Amino acid sequence: MPDTCSPTINTSNQAVNIKNYRAAPLADTLRTGYFTVDATWVVLNWNRAAEIMLKVAAKDIVGQDLWSKFSGIIPTELLSIHQRGFQKDVHVHFQEYWGELGGWFDVITYHCDNTFSVSFKSNRAQAELPEGPVQRLKVLTELYRFVTEITNDCLWEWNLLAKNIFWIDGGHKRVFGYQVENALVPQIFWESLIHPDDKEHVLEALRQIMATGTSSHWEVEYRFKTNDGNYLHVHDRGHIIYNEDGKISRIIGATNDVSEKILLEKKLGRERLAKQREITDAVLRSQEKEREIIATELNENLNQLLVTAKWNIQLAQSDSAKADICLDNAVEYLNKVIGEIKRIYKTLVIPDKAIFGLFGNVKKLIEDLGKNYPVIFKFNEGGIDEEEDLPENMQHDIFRIIQEQLNNIIKHAHAENACIDLKKLQNKIILTISDDGIGSKPGTEKKTVGLINIRSRVELYDGTLTIASKTGEGYNLKVVLPCSPVQYSHN
Repeated sequence: MPDTCSPTINTSNQAVNIKNYRAAPLADTLRTGYFTVDATWVVLNWNRAAEIMLKVAAKDIVGQDLWSKFSGIIPTELLSIHQRGFQKDVHVHFQEYWGELGGWFDVITYHCDNTFSVSFKSNRAQAELPEGPVQRLKVLTELYRFVTEITNDCLWEWNLLAKNIFWIDGGHKRVFGYQVENALVPQIFWESLIHPDDKEHVLEALRQIMATGTSSHWEVEYRFKTNDGNYLHVHDRGHIIYNEDGKISRIIGATNDVSEKILLEKKLGRERLAKQREITDAVLRSQEKEREIIATELNENLNQLLVTAKWNIQLAQSDSAKADICLDNAVEYLNKVIGEIKRIYKTLVIPDKAIFGLFGNVKKLIEDLGKNYPVIFKFNEGGIDEEEDLPENMQHDIFRIIQEQLNNIIKHAHAENACIDLKKLQNKIILTISDDGIGSKPGTEKKTVGLINIRSRVELYDGTLTIASKTGEGYNLKVVLPCSPVQYSHN
C-alpha cells in the first residue's frame, strides 16, 4: 500500500516519495571542498570533499585553528582576503596554484558577519569520493527528477543542518551576476542578500516549516540583491527532504526571477487605477450633465409653461368674459407640464422590468422617441432568453447603453434610420446599434461623456466595445458581453 500521507512527484518513469528521498546531498558527491572559519580562523564546518582533498578529517579540524594545521600549505592570499572581507560583506573568486597540493584550484570565498567560508575545486586527478560514478549519477538523476518538476532556473540544494547552500549549474551567475557555479555558499551569505524589508518574513516562513515538520513544500517571494547592488523580485520553490528520524534536513528547489511579472502587475494596477479614475470622472460628469439638463428643462420649459398657465388663471379671475378661454388655455399648459414631467421621468427611471422586461422596455423607448423625433427606429432580438441569459444587472446596463446611444443619434447623427440588434451567439450577447447619419471621424468620439459611460458599463463585465464610423457613412456601435457575467449591484 502506498503511503497516502507522503506526497509524491510524478515523473515519466516513476513516482518519487519525498519523505523517502534518501540520496546523499549533491555537495557530498562532487569534488567541491568547503569549510567555514570564524574571525579567529577557528574551523566551524568542514565537508567530505575537503577531507579528501586536504587529507584531514572533519573531526580533527573542526574547532581547531586552521593555520595551525595548514601553515605554509594554504595560500596566504586567503589571509588578506579574510582580513579585508571582515570590513565589508563580499565574495571573491580567484584561481590559485597550490604546489603543496599538486594542482590548480578554483576558489570562491564569502564573508558574512563574523564568518569566512571557502568553496574550492581542483582540476587535478583525485581519488574518488566514497560514492563512485554510478552512485553519483544516481544521486544526480534523482536530484534532477526533483528539480525539473519545479523549474530549470537557478537550481539549489540547501543543507539546513550544515547551514550551507549548493548553487547548481551557474543559474545564480547568469541571473544575479555572482561568479558561483556548482559551489557551496554559506546560508548566512544568502540571508545577507535578502532585501532588509523582506528578510524577516522569509526567515519566519522557514522557521515555521522547521517547527511543524509536516510540510513537503516551501514557497516564498522576496527581493534578492544582485552582484551590482540592485534588487530583483524572486520566487523560491522547493521540496523539503526529511531524515530517517522525520526531521527536516534539506530543501531542493529553484529560484525564479519574477521581476518582469511583478513590474507588469504594478503597471496593470496603475492602468486599472487610471481607468477607474476615468470611469469615476465620466460618471460624475454624466451626473452633472443630467442635472444641468433637468435644470434647463425645469427653468426654460416647465417654468415657462407654468408661468403661462398661472397668467391665464389670473386673467380668468380678473376678466369674466375671457374666463372660459383662459381656463382652457391654463389646462392645456398644465397638461403639457405633466407630459414633460413624464418624459423626464422616463429618461431617469427604467420601467419595472418585472412587468415589461428588457425587450418590452426597449420597444417602449423607441416608440416614445419615434413620436417626438424624425428618426425611424427598429429593434431586432433573437436567440436570447431574458431570464436565463440576462441577469437583472445586465438588463439594466444594456438598456442604459441603448438609451445613451439613441440619445447620441438624436442629438448628433442627423440620421433618418437607426437599428438596434440584440442577439445571442454561442456564449456571447451581441448588441449592435447602427444609424445612417453623418458619422464621425475615427477617434474623435473616445472622450465624449456618453461613450465613456457606455464603455464603463461594458468593462464591468469584461466585455468589448468596438466602433466603426467614417464621416458621412453612418455609425456602428458593437458591444459583446459574456452570457454568464459576474453580478454587479447598481445603486
